[in-house]
Amino acid sequence: MKIALQVNMTRPNAYSVARDVINELNKLDVTVCVQQELSRDFTGFKCNFGPLNDCIKYSDAVISIGGDGTLIHTAQIAVEYDKPLLGINAGRLGFLAGLEKSELSLLKKLVCGDYSIDNRMRLSVKHYEGDRLIAEHTCLNDVVIGRGASLHLCDIDVSEGDKLVYNYLSDGLIVATPTGSTAYSLSSGGPVVDTDIESIILTPVCSHSLFSRSIIFKPDTKLEFVVNNCEICEPIFTCDGENGIIMTDKTRLVVTKSDKYSRIIRIKSDNFYEVLNNKMVERSQFNKEK
Repeated sequence: MKIALQVNMTRPNAYSVARDVINELNKLDVTVCVQQELSRDFTGFKCNFGPLNDCIKYSDAVISIGGDGTLIHTAQIAVEYDKPLLGINAGRLGFLAGLEKSELSLLKKLVCGDYSIDNRMRLSVKHYEGDRLIAEHTCLNDVVIGRGASLHLCDIDVSEGDKLVYNYLSDGLIVATPTGSTAYSLSSGGPVVDTDIESIILTPVCSHSLFSRSIIFKPDTKLEFVVNNCEICEPIFTCDGENGIIMTDKTRLVVTKSDKYSRIIRIKSDNFYEVLNNKMVERSQFNKEK
């Protein structure tokens, strides 16, 4: 078996966790591949090095070591090669992590095939300038439209087909998957949605309106977004928190369910609600300690 590691070395515990993961996988006779940029950090360890995309492309599975952001970034590559992905938490909370750093003995289940796969819905985001398609992105968590450096609110039209859903005057909008419902959308007052329920969640950010609640759309909905006052609010959009893209008065974003799914490995038997409750308790304790 061959496993690719993606390690976020900006996390304080990432190196020690990665070291232990490599040692554990070596005991299980697994070939470990790490991105070339980290070859100096892991000199002396029994692992191969190469470009991250190649490591993932030629692996049987991928392990992400870091926080949720690391897993989401890794998922962007893993989905292109249809590779299953396991997150090991080296951050604070890790909603998406399948294992904690104290549970590495359970990696033997991964090698033995004793695990399940969560097929997580993704969003497709098509970026148009007028009628010209500029780019297509996919995201596991959310696409966010927000004001840039300006303090002016964004005037955003949301349409389904040729029908206007609503005109929002707000700091921005979050379009989330069920996976992303526990991220920025939740912080903005959005609902928590079970990841088994495919849907598209629209949540306004600081809406200057009497109607400021989230809307949950069925998964085959096609939503279109246009910002009417770009010259004033200087809006940008991001997909899964990656680099922001500047929007103009000709920009149209069309968001639909993607035909690609992220395959998240689940080794433990805890369900969505158990993970949610446990992580919320951890967050409360962390905030108290701060």
